Amino acid sequence: MTKDDLVVLAVDDDMINLKLLKSMLNKSGKVKEVIEAKNGSDAIGVLKSRDDIDIILLDIIMPIMGGIDMLKVVRADDNLRQLPIIVLTTDETKKAEALECGANGFLMKPIRNEDLLAKISTVIV
Repeated sequence: MTKDDLVVLAVDDDMINLKLLKSMLNKSGKVKEVIEAKNGSDAIGVLKSRDDIDIILLDIIMPIMGGIDMLKVVRADDNLRQLPIIVLTTDETKKAEALECGANGFLMKPIRNEDLLAKISTVIV
């Protein structure tokens, strides 16, 4: 990773996945804070209230607002569209759609720590 002290927004409806992500990211030594959101709607609220988010780790299948819908909202917002977004999912059939909607990267769950950190380093400038 090229930037130290990252602020990461992790969006997933599964609390176990959020805890695993947080643990992996905190062990990297490059993350200042991991903010958790349980769906896309909550994540949009976080993005509207904070301007220090460096990257979003986004699940696709969630209640209320799923990852694809959130991607569309973020990419349509002039203030948010440049944020890097890595999609994390168990559904490989969503890869093309996620990338077409503006995802910067895609990882299949279960996620390996080294794959996550490598993918983050490719999208952080």
